[in-house]
Amino acid sequence: MNNYDVVIVGAGPAGLAASIEAAGAGARVLLIDENNKPGGQLFKQIHKFFGSREHKAGTRGINIGTELLDDTEKLNIEVMLNTEVCGLTPDKKIWIIENKEISREITAGKIIIATGAYENSVQFDGWELPGVMGAGAAQTMINLNRVLPGHKVLMLGSGNVGVIVSYQLMQAGAEVAAIVEAAPTLGGYGVHTAKVARAGVPFYTSHTIKRAHGKNRVERVEIVQLDSNWKEIEGTEKIFDADTICLAVGLTPMVELIWLAGCKFTFIGSMGGYVPVHDRYMRTTVDGIYVAGDVAGIEEASTAMEEGRLAGISVAYDLNLIDDAQAEKRIEEIWTKLDSLRCGQFGEKRKTAKDRILEEGEGMILCHA
Repeated sequence: MNNYDVVIVGAGPAGLAASIEAAGAGARVLLIDENNKPGGQLFKQIHKFFGSREHKAGTRGINIGTELLDDTEKLNIEVMLNTEVCGLTPDKKIWIIENKEISREITAGKIIIATGAYENSVQFDGWELPGVMGAGAAQTMINLNRVLPGHKVLMLGSGNVGVIVSYQLMQAGAEVAAIVEAAPTLGGYGVHTAKVARAGVPFYTSHTIKRAHGKNRVERVEIVQLDSNWKEIEGTEKIFDADTICLAVGLTPMVELIWLAGCKFTFIGSMGGYVPVHDRYMRTTVDGIYVAGDVAGIEEASTAMEEGRLAGISVAYDLNLIDDAQAEKRIEEIWTKLDSLRCGQFGEKRKTAKDRILEEGEGMILCHA
């Protein structure tokens, strides 16, 4: 059994940022990830980030990931890859499986869960055919594995993931037949949408996929228009030749370990479903367990990194590695950045899910509501 000051589950943007803050304050940190390399989504993101300079505006995700990995190496943070966390108890015992064969137990003074999220799917006739996949899976194939998932793609979902992956698929050599959106308006940032539109890709709002045609794989896709009640309108079907369907229909927080730990949850559809209740320091309702990133509610990678920093500083403070003044100064700085990231397009702070406060026992607990 190994003992650590902090064990961080998930070496994506939030987990890396949390590990850097905690280790920088003097904590003995173990960073665990089930993949064969750390970095998570950042190394799939070849596009440039938005926001301010302090939010890495103009920097590509892969470069941000490299900077974070360099910082973890400088701090000699212990990283355990190809390792699954299969159990977690309220008393902070963690069961892991290394390389799919060695199982053991580790303990930690504090635990930060930064497991991210998984892609949603939708069902339609033919959805089980080869060639139907999540947009994130397609992004992994082209940007990490250098494999083109198909030659002619139809994208379902016009949010940032849908339009960004569509553009990256075109950069990789695929043709995007159309982007289909069930809502009456497009969901992605205008700059991403405009790039795809300028390339000649048609958008179909108030439409969805009715069925995928094909014998052994996707060969054609049939879409249909929706009315104001989200019902199919007969006679509006259109058929596209396509060998691949990508689904960019949202994410769900990967909260299984947090459930096992006994943390309290609340359901908020706009944040991905069930999310753990936590305070402004990213502490959950179970002492010593913290959350950061998409597992705490679906947002952007920049927000995930700020939440990771917030969790890392909170852990360092709770371990008495930094004093009150240091902690409060850094935490206020990070909250200022988070508020900035959550501003509307005209710089006015939006009422977000994380702005709602619920009373839980003796304190005020920040939750997604």
